[in-house]
Amino acid sequence: MKKYLVSLVMMAMMAVAIPFATATSVDAQTRYTRSGRTYVTRTYTTTYKRPSFYKRHRNAINIGVGTAAGALLGGIIGGGKGALIGTLIGGGGSALYSYKIKPKRTTYYYR
Repeated sequence: MKKYLVSLVMMAMMAVAIPFATATSVDAQTRYTRSGRTYVTRTYTTTYKRPSFYKRHRNAINIGVGTAAGALLGGIIGGGKGALIGTLIGGGGSALYSYKIKPKRTTYYYR
């Protein structure tokens, strides 16, 4: 039983670590238009790569993984009632991590 528990915990850790390994740059298209005094107009175009799925939905993914991990461990340790308690603790802890301890940085994309 101990081997299965350790294996499940290791698989959960790998599932959380994989999105961090596939970080990419951002993608969007930005146009800057500057006008001179009367007749000079210049257009600058810069292209960026779109943010990855994890970067766009980081808070929801972190809370979902934390809730699932808490339910799994609570179910293994304490059965049905333990799964409910583990779900609440896992969801609360992952929400605390996502929103307070390590909040998402605001990135502004111009169009």
